[in-house]
Amino acid sequence: MIRMTTEATGTPVTDTRTADVDAIERIVATVERTQRAKDPEGFLALFHPDALWTTAHGKVLLGLDAISEFTRAVLPAATWDGEVTYEVAHIRFLRPDVAAVKVRQVYHSAAGDSEGTPLYVMTRHDDGRWLLHAGQNTEVRPA
Repeated sequence: MIRMTTEATGTPVTDTRTADVDAIERIVATVERTQRAKDPEGFLALFHPDALWTTAHGKVLLGLDAISEFTRAVLPAATWDGEVTYEVAHIRFLRPDVAAVKVRQVYHSAAGDSEGTPLYVMTRHDDGRWLLHAGQNTEVRPA
């Protein structure tokens, strides 16, 4: 079960299967699917036009144009020897239309698993769609 709290009270959200939670989970699943498929257009469709994105290697990308240029250049040519999985670990609704989403990202390879711990800030728009508005992808290094 995903752990969720509201910013105002810090108390757990009781209904963990709301439409917003389902939509956020679908976004994270689509990140996984598009990364595995090396699908830049599918990945880019998830972003707010004013998004701020920081890659796992610390490259800061400001706005959809910069994110698009980087993604189209890097994602199709990416090579890896395993699979990556993304799992929503925690959602905190900062407002009804803003959520901080902690993700557990695991790279499974022949050399062993390694982890990332992205934080996505997602915003819900008037049409009900949730989009990635900010992201920080951090590698988890063994102790």
